[in-house]
Amino acid sequence: MLDYLIYVDHNLLVLINSLHAPWADQVMWIISGKLTWLPLYVLLIGLIFWRFGWKKALIILVGFAVAVGLSDFISSGIIKNLVCRPRPTHSAVIGSSLHIVNGYRGGLYGFVSSHAANTMSCALLFSLLYKNKLATSLLMLWVLLNCYSRMYLGVHYPADIVGGLIVGATMAYIVYVILNKVFERYPQPK
Repeated sequence: MLDYLIYVDHNLLVLINSLHAPWADQVMWIISGKLTWLPLYVLLIGLIFWRFGWKKALIILVGFAVAVGLSDFISSGIIKNLVCRPRPTHSAVIGSSLHIVNGYRGGLYGFVSSHAANTMSCALLFSLLYKNKLATSLLMLWVLLNCYSRMYLGVHYPADIVGGLIVGATMAYIVYVILNKVFERYPQPK
């Protein structure tokens, strides 16, 4: 069963990675960039201050730092080093058949995806707190686009992405529960 799942994981990645074009290479490269989304983060911070007031917003921003920080640490600092699954671009099995963009191969290990964990953590925590269907839909689209870009670039298998999404969602939910407990115990005026 595990062999079959690995087979599907490899073939799905090869399919996604094979659907490339010069213009899409650069678009996916930009989408995958860490600084690309800085304006989005500024917008989200502004919306948090606008909705919750500055005192509560500061506590929420600490929650975001904890959720995303834990997502990143658990995915990159713990799981990648425990599992030691080579990224597709470093794989002896499929590495040579992948389309590499701008010479980027990523670090040695890829399970789980930090990009997936961090974006999911941020998007889900914001969605749980802000409770707006349009914002939630747009943020989940952002997460999916970011995750797709990582597979397009050949640096993550689909299973790496799923694992990262689980880590990020778990951290976001835990922090959301903690924030609710804090706000119940110590109500903050706007």
